[in-house]
Amino acid sequence: MKQELESLSPFELSLYLERRMGTQKKAKEWLNAGRGNPNWTAPIPREAYFLLGEFATKETVIKEKESLGTKIKDKSGRSERFESFLEQRDSDGSNLLKEIWNEGTHLMGMPREQWLKEMLDYSIGDNYPYPERVLTACEQPIKQYLHHELFSKDSVPFDIFAVEGGTAGIVYTFKSLVNNHLLEPGDKIALMIPTFAPYMEIPELPEYGFDVEYIRSEMMTINGQSSYQFTEKELDRLRNPDIKAVFVVNPSNPTANSIYDDSIDQMKDIVATDNPDLMILSDDVYGTFLKKFTSLFTALPYNTACIYSYSKYFGATGWRIGTIALAKDNVFDRLLKELPERKKEELDERYGTLTSEPRDISFIDRMVADSRSVALNHAAGLSAPQQVMMTLFSLYALLDETDQYKDEVMQVCQKRGQLLYESIGLTMPIEEYNTAYYCEIDFDWWLTKRYGTEFKTFIQENWTMTDIVARLAEEERLMLLKSEAFGSSKWTVRVSLANLETKAYKEIGTRINAMMDRMYERFLLIED
Repeated sequence: MKQELESLSPFELSLYLERRMGTQKKAKEWLNAGRGNPNWTAPIPREAYFLLGEFATKETVIKEKESLGTKIKDKSGRSERFESFLEQRDSDGSNLLKEIWNEGTHLMGMPREQWLKEMLDYSIGDNYPYPERVLTACEQPIKQYLHHELFSKDSVPFDIFAVEGGTAGIVYTFKSLVNNHLLEPGDKIALMIPTFAPYMEIPELPEYGFDVEYIRSEMMTINGQSSYQFTEKELDRLRNPDIKAVFVVNPSNPTANSIYDDSIDQMKDIVATDNPDLMILSDDVYGTFLKKFTSLFTALPYNTACIYSYSKYFGATGWRIGTIALAKDNVFDRLLKELPERKKEELDERYGTLTSEPRDISFIDRMVADSRSVALNHAAGLSAPQQVMMTLFSLYALLDETDQYKDEVMQVCQKRGQLLYESIGLTMPIEEYNTAYYCEIDFDWWLTKRYGTEFKTFIQENWTMTDIVARLAEEERLMLLKSEAFGSSKWTVRVSLANLETKAYKEIGTRINAMMDRMYERFLLIED
């Protein structure tokens, strides 16, 4: 059994222990700080979504039919009916829709009457999503949101592909890179670690079989404060032109720190001087948890495909909504044009059913086709109602001029982090780069600091991190996540600061201390 537990992924181990603890008497409240699912939601744009859906439904009613409705069509007086509908509601959601209607027209990308008709049609969901890559009335608000939250206001023109969350974005990107011979089995790629555990596994799947190099961050001191960052020596490994692509979660998971300016400048120099064809895949899902964030897409737009999910920031993991952003002028399209003629002819056959000029299909549109194995391209695209929710989330953030929602989310995470760090005697990383969405505890360092080297050595010679995690679950009803599978040290655990009530984070530290104190007391008896 012990060997079986050691071989489980951190998520499977967590599920196993949770099921096992569920059968025991509840002496203490079960605290599962392993999962990254946030325990907050954004109620205002959700209420706006359901109100919009209610109005859309009313617009489909056929008076002479009891159970049938019609499609959303051009109807006279719709604007007046919409305004009257909102006036009859007194709620935050209706106020958001009023604000969008009256003050958000510059974000719609089209006249507001046309925008409303399109959004009502999308809400009903009675048509295939078209255009497949992103719906027309959703595109500009989503782009404006990415500009506002992640990219510089001076960002280059870019396209987006609406997808089923960040993981789908990663899968689609890797799949199309291989399908289009931009990456081949056996090619050398780099992963910047620690990173989300499943992302460690994707490049090693048999269908990819990449030669993976790991660029590892470490705790550094910046202006007297700590932060997980990449050393100059580690990043310089990307100068090797044999490395064709690099994947990074920025800000990181589980260490929760964004790449700081010195490293971004170094990466710009690496691309400019040594590895101009480097393809950068950046998952920016946690970028919205920082006041100031520099995306690699802002710094290196030509080389970067940016994946973003709405799941964490808006408490929307169940919605499965996100985007892939690609600059209109990008390295992926150039490398497609530079492929050998033999490979171009192969791709002509692959994409020939879509157009008479398959070589003109951009990489981002190839991702759309590949997401449905090309033959079903006409049925590709994220569902229309999901794109409506993305759009309302985007507009909600854009119209929040005081950043009230952002500030409240950040305050929650930072407060939870402070409670946990103080309870176990650690110092918070530098706030400028720390999302406080996760905390990583290095037991190798912490045991030495709290109890001394001898006890740390005793623990490591007689226990594993799996043993410690299992014992915390059994004795303290506390679930933490092993971090080794994320590329961290085998003596680290990840604590999610997002998924429990704020007061629980002091209790988490108390329970860790309590169990390790008991083990230390037994160690002292053995030594005596």
